[in-house]
Amino acid sequence: MNTVAVQSVPFSSAVRPPAPGAGPAQDSTPLGSLIRAHRLRIGLTQRELADLSTISVRAIRDLEQGKARRPRTDTVRLMADALRLGPRARAALEAAAQQGRGSDGGWAEPPAPPTALHAMAGRAGEVAVLAGELAAATERLVNVVGLAGSGKTRLALAVAERLHGTGLPVLWHAFPGSPAEYLSCHDRELTDRLHGLAADLFGCGPGPDGAAAGDAAALAELLGEGPALLVLDGAPAAAPRMDRLTGLLRACPGLRLLVTSDAPWGVPGERIFLLSPLEVPEEGADPGANPAVRVFLDHVRRARPEFTAGPAELERAAGVCRVLDGHPGALAAAASWLVVYDLTALCRALDEDPAALLDHLGGAGGGSGLRGALLERLGRLPEGPRALLDALCAAPGGGLPGPDRGRELADLTALTGLALPECGRLLRELLLSGAVRAEHRDGTSRFRVLGPVRAAWAHRAAATAAAR
Repeated sequence: MNTVAVQSVPFSSAVRPPAPGAGPAQDSTPLGSLIRAHRLRIGLTQRELADLSTISVRAIRDLEQGKARRPRTDTVRLMADALRLGPRARAALEAAAQQGRGSDGGWAEPPAPPTALHAMAGRAGEVAVLAGELAAATERLVNVVGLAGSGKTRLALAVAERLHGTGLPVLWHAFPGSPAEYLSCHDRELTDRLHGLAADLFGCGPGPDGAAAGDAAALAELLGEGPALLVLDGAPAAAPRMDRLTGLLRACPGLRLLVTSDAPWGVPGERIFLLSPLEVPEEGADPGANPAVRVFLDHVRRARPEFTAGPAELERAAGVCRVLDGHPGALAAAASWLVVYDLTALCRALDEDPAALLDHLGGAGGGSGLRGALLERLGRLPEGPRALLDALCAAPGGGLPGPDRGRELADLTALTGLALPECGRLLRELLLSGAVRAEHRDGTSRFRVLGPVRAAWAHRAAATAAAR
């Protein structure tokens, strides 16, 4: 990046050259050089200018060093007021800011999303829908929700990769406990700023250097008014502070948020995107073309590289996918057991006790601790939806083994004795939790509890009964 002299952008003759040794910062921009020259002219430190302008010290430093190249219009106005600029100098500052916004999009190189460690199968439709909505900014806050292990992070990676391919800057923040499915591309400074922003949004304490609010404000200046995608992976189910979320979206009108979480936030403008497990092959269909089967076989080959899938093995793999309802995390966990089982024995074990195979055999990977994660999520359901889940799992045909064939909403009202509107509200809670799957065919909607959920719920019920 070339260093640009202050003289490359005209400004008021009242501006005197800076003192010797106080030249423009390395890699500065015309705007940054102007701000620094005006600040030194009136003898202000960056801290003093921050106090006068209400702009954070970090944001001022970024502007002067050329890191933030497309400041918000309000920022330029506050800076001009604090520097006590006359009409000509103010106009020059605004022109330099406009030049920065239009020259290179504000980034020397747009930040990239993390690098995925594994390929993704069967989500082309979901990727296309989300990427289209976010690219066109028809949605600015998308929350991808679903059960643990359903592939929310991998979907977000694919969407972010597609959008970054169009030139959109992608910022990525992973909350503690998020699955390690990728290699981060951000440098330490940007990672720390995103940590501070997350702390600011959720009111969960200061960032690494105790300046969460400063990090959030500086990041807003870095983003400016141009387009960018911010991914919050594994975000808390509790909603962020609305004043700070609204302030961020207002300050950065081109910003889109893609969130992965296990529950909706319930905030205005939130686009809830429920990620269901992969579709499983129907009886008699070709299992080799099914995405759930392909995902399962990919995990099988990691456990047993010599494995080859003939017709009999494909049918058994399809049976595994049906029992586990195409849930990616459960498929990964079950495949890990092929270190000690063969595929036939694995199918028998799943018929006898699926819950025992929901946790990854090696204690690592996408399926690790899945049973506990499912029970923890379902345990946070309100009493009403939890009672409906109990009724669905205990009803004839809803127990183990074998797939749940599903019920219509009218069947659920007869099962529970609840009125249709109340039953519908409880069912919606279960759908958004990911515990229940909807199937719409021939004008009829049927709802069924996912196989991994039924297995974990049955294990929980048996453990509770044994403890009494």
